[in-house]
Amino acid sequence: MAKITASVYTSHVPAIGAALDLGKDHEPYWQPLFKGYEKSKEWLKANKPDVIFLVYNDHATAFSLEMIPTFAIGTAASYNIADEGFGPRPVPPVVGHPELASHIAQSVIQQDFDLTIVNKMDVDHGLTVPLNLLCGKQDPQTGAWPCPVIPFAVNVVQYPVPSGQRCLNLGKAIRRAIESYESPDGKELNVQVWGTGGMSHQLQGPRAGLINLDWDKAFVERMVKDPEDLAKMPHIDYVREAGSEGIELVMWLIARGAMSDLRDSARGESTAGKAPQEIHRFHHVPASNTSVGHLILENSSITH
Repeated sequence: MAKITASVYTSHVPAIGAALDLGKDHEPYWQPLFKGYEKSKEWLKANKPDVIFLVYNDHATAFSLEMIPTFAIGTAASYNIADEGFGPRPVPPVVGHPELASHIAQSVIQQDFDLTIVNKMDVDHGLTVPLNLLCGKQDPQTGAWPCPVIPFAVNVVQYPVPSGQRCLNLGKAIRRAIESYESPDGKELNVQVWGTGGMSHQLQGPRAGLINLDWDKAFVERMVKDPEDLAKMPHIDYVREAGSEGIELVMWLIARGAMSDLRDSARGESTAGKAPQEIHRFHHVPASNTSVGHLILENSSITH
């Protein structure tokens, strides 16, 4: 009754949102970045999902250092835009999908992943910037995002953070949850899973401003071709090669784990689907002080 048709991966640099909000997206500095998402915007229009399951990290807005869940799923009907110090971004509120979100929470928890269930929270640039990049700029008063969104927040801010292997396995559990959903109206739901954050960047210390484009490109290639091996990479490699904030890339592995070519033999899944079809890949440096990466993968069973 529900199927994952594609996974989308993108950085969620806050300066990208600021460039849009201030009308700077056509300036020479920003033009190359936004041009790299033009194909993706057209693809999304032609492949509009019913629901987006969006993996991101909160930036001390919904959660503070007083309480940091490792994995938190939003089950609310709507989410307000967070004030990150300069007032809420001028974008529409986010509409949720409580029925599917609650089902995913039930299923994934029963698969032995501990999730924090969040019935009310504000969402920050980690979620809204990816929506802008693929949906365009939306009028906060008259516009709306193209479909409901289920926010899924991952702690990559305060150590200890989840391993890449844990994230890949969680993606597989999310796929099983989505595929077992029975829609009340009997219609099949088209779901996309988005992984956001990264790529290489460091915001503080002697290495502030670090960007490692070669490593970023290699990471994406490994994630497409051999995610099971990539998931074994230890945290220290992310930090050493991609900077202290490069650890955000483990969130991409959740989206990759949800694709149909990966199965969990420990749970009796022996038949995997075909390798996903790559629709678009894009890299750009710099955006503020961050390397930007972007990728779209479609499950091979999808036909247009």
